[in-house]
Amino acid sequence: MNISKAWDSKTTYCCRNSNKLRKKQTALQSTTPKTYIVRRMGHYTPAEVIAHDSASWAQANALEDFVFPWEPGKPPAAITFRALHDDQGLYWQFRVQDRDIKTYVNKNEKSEVLHGDRVEIFLCTDTTLSTYYGLEIDALARVYDYRASYYRKFDSHWQWPSGQLRASARQDEDGYVVTGRISLQSLADLGLLANGMLHCGLYRGRCMEIDLEKEAMQWISWVTPASATPDFHIPSSFGILQLE
Repeated sequence: MNISKAWDSKTTYCCRNSNKLRKKQTALQSTTPKTYIVRRMGHYTPAEVIAHDSASWAQANALEDFVFPWEPGKPPAAITFRALHDDQGLYWQFRVQDRDIKTYVNKNEKSEVLHGDRVEIFLCTDTTLSTYYGLEIDALARVYDYRASYYRKFDSHWQWPSGQLRASARQDEDGYVVTGRISLQSLADLGLLANGMLHCGLYRGRCMEIDLEKEAMQWISWVTPASATPDFHIPSSFGILQLE
């Protein structure tokens, strides 16, 4: 989700409102958050799992109940998320069915991901979002990674630990597929993985038009956030990935 909203952390007013918003969003969280079971993969190698059409993905639970939180009806294009794990890594895949995929390329900088169609994974250390991490990946496999804290305090210069994240993408006539791997060690080192559980948000930004001056997106989410306006950067937009 676009992180360009301004936030002046120096003012007492904003700090007070940040605390109020944090308490409100925490209170609105469901006591039984959505949970996706990440199955342990079988005899396949990591290289085989990373392949987009690998038979290994048949082992994974297919998560398809994505919603249009701020639009009427259901999302017009199907999204399927799958994940597997072994002792070393978390493997994940988004399959997006949409024949009108828009990506923005100028200098091929990572921030260009924010102007086009993308899938998103948020991971947080706790349900107050004191520290959380965003991975936004487009149909060209470009990754916009950042660290943040509540509310919308971003460090866009931060990068996922070197060599611990891999992403690839493939486009076809039906849409695109993004597949990736995150090392379990990096998840543990960042304080994200505990007792086989990850607090995670899964999203898609559906680009309606490439417009650098204003946002032209439709937002799609696994969990319905408790917000009247588009916003994934709140505790109520997260669910749980539970490693089997």
